[in-house]
Amino acid sequence: MVGGRDEGVHKKLVPDVGLSQRRARLVARLRLSKTRRKEALVLVEGVRAVREALDAGADGRFAVTSPRLQQTSGGSALATRLAATALELHVIDHAELSELADTERPQGILLVCSEPRASLAVVAAGARLLVLDGVQDPGNTGTLVRASVAFGLDGVIALEGTADPWAAKTVRASAGMAFRIPVFQATWFDTVAALQQAGVPLRVAAVDGEPVAADEPRAGFALIVGNEGAGVRDELKAAATSTVSIPMRGSAESLNVGMAASVMLYELTKETGA
Repeated sequence: MVGGRDEGVHKKLVPDVGLSQRRARLVARLRLSKTRRKEALVLVEGVRAVREALDAGADGRFAVTSPRLQQTSGGSALATRLAATALELHVIDHAELSELADTERPQGILLVCSEPRASLAVVAAGARLLVLDGVQDPGNTGTLVRASVAFGLDGVIALEGTADPWAAKTVRASAGMAFRIPVFQATWFDTVAALQQAGVPLRVAAVDGEPVAADEPRAGFALIVGNEGAGVRDELKAAATSTVSIPMRGSAESLNVGMAASVMLYELTKETGA
């Protein structure tokens, strides 16, 4: 299955040369989080991210390519793959694609697909989750989603103030791995209620916490991380089962949130074989 359609049933259409104004306007809207959420669609850019999205079974609506896609072996292989599917495909010149893209140096491929649906239903006893509280940078948010996939987590919850986890920049920073794990937005209040009801321990990351490696054995957990300036909100600190940190021997005062959370996830999952 590619793009939500059965290749054995649907006959491949000849790629369209050019892109309608309606499709172009849609792509432009997806670069803005407010309208992207309204459309419930995701703009995926770049050879690696698009390949990862397709491998993960993303529900593709249509793809837009330019001749630049053929300039690398990976891009050429992706072009061949797209041509063999039933996915709606539009071929345009690279200058036009560059106007639509969210990157400065697009690789000749844009994929529009449905936003995967997930909810607090993923919160259950034994679940291993990452909760992002006010992580405002899309690059950090995407990196943390990618780390969550790498360490075998069950989901990523983005609270108020966190960058849109399905924005084009965030998905690109995750290298397309956002399609391999439930990723969704929720309020801090509903999230805490769900975690407490399921009996999932809340581990809040803070510089004054106990060393994460010394934390109690954990079959399940929710690691909550905030931005480097404000940290985690007080309501989450009050609900925490424990507060954890990374001891640092050097002179650095802190780590980038993406780096710090990745180290913590390694520590929290290594005993469970993740």
